[in-house]
Amino acid sequence: MGEVLRVYLVDDHAVFRSGVRAELSREPDIELVGEAGDVAGAVEGIGAAHPHVVLLDVHMPGGGGVAVLRGVDRPGNGAVDGTAGREAHPDPVFLALSVSDAAEDVIAVIRAGARGYVTKTISGAELADAVRRVAGGDAVFSPRLAGFVLDSFTGRSPLPEPALDPELDSLTPRELEVLRLLARGYTYREIGEELFISVKTVETHASNVLRKTQQSNRNALTRWASRRRLD
Repeated sequence: MGEVLRVYLVDDHAVFRSGVRAELSREPDIELVGEAGDVAGAVEGIGAAHPHVVLLDVHMPGGGGVAVLRGVDRPGNGAVDGTAGREAHPDPVFLALSVSDAAEDVIAVIRAGARGYVTKTISGAELADAVRRVAGGDAVFSPRLAGFVLDSFTGRSPLPEPALDPELDSLTPRELEVLRLLARGYTYREIGEELFISVKTVETHASNVLRKTQQSNRNALTRWASRRRLD
């Protein structure tokens, strides 16, 4: 048997992660080396596990798949190609795995650096094959999703280019988590309990969020987050 592909799973639904884990456990050349249910945990876990492939949900707490792609250190930002590229600490390749087949979601994660995008209707065997293919350097898409990407990069997409948002882009994954919970009306204490951090740490993150987003108070911040659909 050849080298085993190390896979890391990121999805905020524990039941779905369990199903993927069961499906991939049947593949002798694939090993699930870790999983996470939010952005901060994913960024930390991927850095520690050094997977070849990351299966990445698009919508989840803390900024979604794009936030994970931005948060993970990927100096090479390329696919694993052959045995020579699969060293002890390879640059991970990202394969989006989502319930959404919306063009804007597909385009956003591909622009952020994902190598492919498949929907959760995929079978276990098809998912295993997709993992092998992106690890080998292929771009993999569920049927019809590839057209979204082609149209986008050839200028024929009906979707506008996403506007730059320097304030939002300046936030760390943890600050994004705090921002979302603030926008939902959580108190500092409730945020601390939700994220397993101290109230003082929450206050520090909240202060950083206000400064980076240039908002004067929590009410203004909530409106700012709502306009960006972050609440």
